Amino acid sequence: MFLAVVSLLFLAGYTALIAFYYRHWKKPPNDSPSAAPATFVSVVVAARNEEATLPALIADLRSQSVSPQAFEVIIVNDFSTDGTASLALPANFRMIEPDCPPGQSSKKKAIAAGVAQARGEVILVTDADCRVGEKWIATMASFCQEKEASFIAAPVKYLHDNSLLQVLQVLDFLTLQGITAASVSANFHTMCNGANLAYTKKAFTAVGGFAGIDTVPTGDDMLLMHKIWKLDPSRVFYLKNRDAIVSTPAMATWKDFLMQRRRWASKTLVYDDHRITAVLAFVLLLNLLPLVLLVAGFFQPVYFWCLLFFLLGKTAVEWPFVASVAGFFGQQKLMRYFFVLQPLHVFYTVLVGIWSQVGSYEWKGRTAPLPIQRGLSNTKSSPGGEAERTKASLQSGERSTATPPLGGRGAG
Repeated sequence: MFLAVVSLLFLAGYTALIAFYYRHWKKPPNDSPSAAPATFVSVVVAARNEEATLPALIADLRSQSVSPQAFEVIIVNDFSTDGTASLALPANFRMIEPDCPPGQSSKKKAIAAGVAQARGEVILVTDADCRVGEKWIATMASFCQEKEASFIAAPVKYLHDNSLLQVLQVLDFLTLQGITAASVSANFHTMCNGANLAYTKKAFTAVGGFAGIDTVPTGDDMLLMHKIWKLDPSRVFYLKNRDAIVSTPAMATWKDFLMQRRRWASKTLVYDDHRITAVLAFVLLLNLLPLVLLVAGFFQPVYFWCLLFFLLGKTAVEWPFVASVAGFFGQQKLMRYFFVLQPLHVFYTVLVGIWSQVGSYEWKGRTAPLPIQRGLSNTKSSPGGEAERTKASLQSGERSTATPPLGGRGAG
């Protein structure tokens, strides 16, 4: 019964982990702003072949509750091959291109080009296929101003069509969103989603932008977040407010879904945040156990009962936490599918966790190799070193004159 004992130990550890996340998730939401933010904001959107989706985001940004004079929108056309470059833009919108050959471009270079040309000190980042509410800019900018934040992770919600594939994605993503909010609020580890971020241009410059992580095809969100967190953990926040929610479509096909999750998981070995690496390793082993119990059951049928107990126990542990997150995002009706999708979720987690570390993946018409480096090159935090000087600069309010290593140029 060795496997049964191991399963109980893992369930006990998982219970403690989820209870920790749940306690920090349950903290009250942040208040909505009572007045318009005084800070000028630059919204940066990297777009590659988004002719069909970008107009909806443009319409949302035109309908913001703040004055058009209070913000600008920089759309970085990442060498699209469709009609993205020809879309009509309002007065406070402009379109640029990355300052590099098409074959060397990436989302990181597109974002860095936008940040380099941004006039605002506060940078808001979202994706070209997302939708934002009319109070998004006001809520994000006011919170950044109030907290004197260097980096803000904010909520993202999946849109879905009630299909099996998309319901699975929503439930999985709700769990990730809850963990993101809890871990950042507790300063337990760094997590975020690139569809909804805010950071200051000063902080981006102070850490050298994407330098040191620019060879990693993905990680324009979490890897950057950790660089800024290392500079000053006290200025990294999660914004829990419904007015800050960004909506993004779930993947329409199993191939796209698995490729997306593979891309997300591919940066696991590159994380310099060993706390999250440990959590990911634990969760992968936890999800591997049901498959081991299933195989063992063919040799000793008692393990089939152990498997059922394990899945019921895992569901019972996760249910209150995920249900609470679903309530915040208005998706609590999908909890009816939570238990029946557990086996599929377990299988996909193990598959993607292992598959993500070998080969290459395709995204947005580009084939990217998986990361080969196992750590981030960042400024060392030795006494009197550059990290201490940049941290002191941020705390004193001095404006850095350094230029991000990945620049941009206007398209016209």
